[in-house]
Amino acid sequence: MTLKGRDIVNIGDLSLPEIDTILDTAKGMVKIARGEERSKILDGKILSSLFFEPSTRTRLSFESAMLRLGGGVITIAGQEGSSLIKGETLADTIRMADAFSDVVAIRHPREGAARLSATFSENPIINGGDGAGQHPTQTLLDLFTIREELGDIGDQHVTIVGDLRFGRTTHSLALALARMGTSMSFVAPKIIQMPEHIVNDVREMGVSVKITNDLKKEVDHSDVIYMTRIQKERFAEEEDYRKVAHAFKIDMDMLKDAKENMIIMHPLPRIDEIHPSVDPTPHAKYFIQAFNGVPTRMALLKLVLEGES
Repeated sequence: MTLKGRDIVNIGDLSLPEIDTILDTAKGMVKIARGEERSKILDGKILSSLFFEPSTRTRLSFESAMLRLGGGVITIAGQEGSSLIKGETLADTIRMADAFSDVVAIRHPREGAARLSATFSENPIINGGDGAGQHPTQTLLDLFTIREELGDIGDQHVTIVGDLRFGRTTHSLALALARMGTSMSFVAPKIIQMPEHIVNDVREMGVSVKITNDLKKEVDHSDVIYMTRIQKERFAEEEDYRKVAHAFKIDMDMLKDAKENMIIMHPLPRIDEIHPSVDPTPHAKYFIQAFNGVPTRMALLKLVLEGES
C-alpha cells in the first residue's frame, strides 16, 4: 500500500487503511503545523495552488501545509488571474501547472473538474472541491477532528445539517462515515435534503440513517452536530434560496439537553447557523477543525510526494 504519486479526487478512492495512514500521519504533523517544530521533508518540492473558485481555509491551509514542510507554492486565485479568461482550456492550464510543480491542488466550480484534471497531469492532483461534487481533503480533516476529540469514529452518531443537496462537504463526509459504520441523521428542508443516490449508498453499507427536518429532536442523542451554511451561490433561483435561508440555528437554548461531550463542527464560513454565544462552550470545535486542515493536508502532501517512509 502506498499513496506516493496518487491522485486524491474522491474520498472513495481511498481505502480505510489508507485513511487511517493519513490520519495517523496528520497526528504527527500537529506540532509542525503550529510552528513548534520545523521540517524540511518537502524541501525543493513545489505545490501549484489552483483555486478557480473563492476559498479561504482550503487554499490557505494547503499553502501553509506546503510551506511548513519546507516546500514552495505557486498560485492562481480566480479564473481572471489565469489564461482561462483568455479562452485557454482547463486541460492546457493543468499541463502547465504540471510542468512547473510537483503536485497540484485544484478547486473548480464545475463538478468533475478535478477528475478531468488528473487525466492531463503526470503529477498528483488533489481535489480542493469541485462544484457540488466532492471535497475529500475536507472530509479527511473532519474525520481527524472527530477521532481526536471523541476517539473511534464508528461509535459515534453524527447529525449533518443544512445544505445537503449542494454541499460537497456533506456528500464526501456521509460516504466516508458510512464506510466506518457511523450512524447518521440528515437534517434539511426537502428541497435541499441529501441526494437520494447518496442516501441509498449509505443504506446499502448497512448504516442507520434518519431523514428529518427537525434539528432540535436530534441534538440530545448526537455525538457530533455537523452544521453547514445554506449556499446561496448554488441556487439557480433566488426565490428557492429565500425559502430555506436561515432554516437552522444552533444557540444555547438548543444545547441545554445535549450530551456533555457532544461536539459541534462546521466547514466554515458560517453565516448565522451557529450563534456566537456557542463559541466559548466546550461543544464548539469548528475553529479547531479549521486548524486541523493544516496537519491533515501536510500529511497528504507528504504521502503523495514521498510515500509512507
